[in-house]
Amino acid sequence: MTTGPTPDQLTDAMPFARALGVEIDTVGPGEVTGHLDWAPDRCTAGGVMHGGALMALADTLGAACAFLNLPPDTSTTTLESKTNFFRGVKEGHVRGVAHPLHTGRTSIVVQTDLFDATGRRVAQVTQTQAVLRG
Repeated sequence: MTTGPTPDQLTDAMPFARALGVEIDTVGPGEVTGHLDWAPDRCTAGGVMHGGALMALADTLGAACAFLNLPPDTSTTTLESKTNFFRGVKEGHVRGVAHPLHTGRTSIVVQTDLFDATGRRVAQVTQTQAVLRG
């Protein structure tokens, strides 16, 4: 039986995510989860977590989900990412859940939902990943 990469191995493969403080909690082709703690240095004016930090969390989880759904001998890169923000985060943490919407021969589409510490939806990100051969 072959096992896939661990959450730490996936995060280590993305140095920016590691530097930002993104933690991947669970991994599998059907779902990747993770979180990012609120911190003053991840905020804009007024102590609201920066949208770029939220997008980085979603991009990290979405990329890991896409990677876990790749055919053999391929790699991936993001073609497009669209974010809807619903509310600000001023404390606690943000939890993300990524699911594949489409795993095709040439592209993978992943949806990542972000929630605050009370379970309220903060943002939704849909990204399209190219499947690269060779």
